[in-house]
Amino acid sequence: MQEIRNIAIIAHVDHGKTTLVDKMLLAGKLFRDDKATEVDTYLDNNAIERERGITIVSKNVSIRYRGVKINIIDTPGHADFGGEVERVLNMADGCLLLVDAFEGPMPQTRFVLQKALNLGLKPIVVINKVDKPNCRPGEVQDMVFDLMASLDASDEQLDFPTLFGSAKQSWMSEDYNNPTDTITPLLDAIVDHIPPPPMLEGPAQMLITSLDYSSYVGRIAVGRVHRGTISENSDIVLCRRDGSVVRQKIKELNTFEGLGRAKASSVSSGDICAIIGLESFEIGETVADASAPEPLTSIRVDEPTMSMLFTINNSPFFGKDGKFVTSRHIHDRLVKELDKNLALRVEPTDSADSWLVYGRGILHLSVLIETMRREGYELQVGQPQVIIKEIDGVKCEPIEQLTVNLPEEYSSRVIDLITRRRGEMTSMESKGDRIMLEFTIPSRGIIGLNNSVLTASAGEAVMAHRFIEFAPWRGDIQRRLNGSIIAMESGTAFAYALNNLQSRGRFFIAPQDEVYAGQVIGEHTKDNDLVVNVCKSKKLTNMRASGSDDKVALAPPVIFSLEDALEYIKADEYVEVTPNSMRMRKIILDELERKRRSRSED
Repeated sequence: MQEIRNIAIIAHVDHGKTTLVDKMLLAGKLFRDDKATEVDTYLDNNAIERERGITIVSKNVSIRYRGVKINIIDTPGHADFGGEVERVLNMADGCLLLVDAFEGPMPQTRFVLQKALNLGLKPIVVINKVDKPNCRPGEVQDMVFDLMASLDASDEQLDFPTLFGSAKQSWMSEDYNNPTDTITPLLDAIVDHIPPPPMLEGPAQMLITSLDYSSYVGRIAVGRVHRGTISENSDIVLCRRDGSVVRQKIKELNTFEGLGRAKASSVSSGDICAIIGLESFEIGETVADASAPEPLTSIRVDEPTMSMLFTINNSPFFGKDGKFVTSRHIHDRLVKELDKNLALRVEPTDSADSWLVYGRGILHLSVLIETMRREGYELQVGQPQVIIKEIDGVKCEPIEQLTVNLPEEYSSRVIDLITRRRGEMTSMESKGDRIMLEFTIPSRGIIGLNNSVLTASAGEAVMAHRFIEFAPWRGDIQRRLNGSIIAMESGTAFAYALNNLQSRGRFFIAPQDEVYAGQVIGEHTKDNDLVVNVCKSKKLTNMRASGSDDKVALAPPVIFSLEDALEYIKADEYVEVTPNSMRMRKIILDELERKRRSRSED
């Protein structure tokens, strides 16, 4: 019987989880020595993950050390992907809590740690980045202890080992004043302190906690065997959420070996495996023995807090870029996403070509939009809306905890910004020349806040937020005050026209860009919308110097990322997303129709 340790790595975003896993893979000799230098965030293999430098989907790998198989689960750090973290923690027996030696525990650290402690996982604390200047490892260790105590950790959990080191420099030590040259102290701590999974005898049980997909065999169920032994080609039953039971056969079993999967004839209690051959299963269902089917407790995932309207692209430029443009294409893709994205919900609307998509935050939904765009889909997305609930007859909205770390000289500006958005300050702590501010703020107030805070703090502020609860409505919040500059007609934008309009506001388009009537092409300096003609070229009749156009000095256009655009648009605007471009537009393109509609609403 092989010895196993199942461990999840949890931390705030950008504290070094994926880098640490890379070094553990190297220590487990999964790469040839001459390839070691090429290993860089090996697990973030998705293009979006690499570009953004964040983990979105949790990954399973395993290494062997001292004759023990260590299953490592790398988890996302963003609270928006909390649905992902929650379910994979069910597969672990212990967790590595990674904390930055300068920043200390951050909101997301608290968020994932709470989930881990509630599941009874044994923590090992790793204070990372001790090679950074002005780090404070001793102080951070005390902060982690206080955090665990405040989260009602048991005495056993509070008796945690602490390691100090630098994942990037590839060393760990029990004393930060005595750096080593290896990461093995961490592996020793995992083998010594993390309990092996309990070996439960009896009829087989396994909770499906994750999904994999292969174009050859279709959907693959991933989970940890809770009890008994599961064998290849055996008959099992699938216990569904609604209480029904379906008989099925296992075609193939895989265990996680190194970076890939290895075929296995049977897996027993405690090991993490992948089952091939199951049909129409969902995450949270139980694979059980056919003779004694007993379902395990299904996974409960936090509720979504935000919704967006997804609709087909019906702009004048429809079908120019994308391969998948019809409502059927978009609907099938959203349904497919539901299979593996637990925290997502899709609801139909009154219209056949629109859907309400619910998620955990703007980042969560924007990653889905970005993925669809790269796959060749064309779609339009409406303004993000927070979910409003009625609790005991009181209108309630999602409230989040917001942490802002910034230099002291900018604090008054940022506090003013946040309080205007109905934020309430709960604590203020000075750390050297920087200051840590904590607020409770409605989710509505966070939409579009990031850019304003970065502008007010000269790009120095570090923001993080996490959902706390639904609480009574805090009143109206002013979003964007400035109106939009809208294109009057379709055609090519000319420098001549843009130059004459520069005093009216800032533009989002460059000369020679194709525009259409009703497209939002800039921000007006005043609060009303302005319709302009940017397709007007210079007529060369009666002109002496036809070459004086060269002297036109245009301000560079404002380039939006997808999140920025979603946060920027007003209620009567859409973001049009295609594989090659991203535009903002009015929902009603015709100017006369817009005026008519606004009159009838008044």
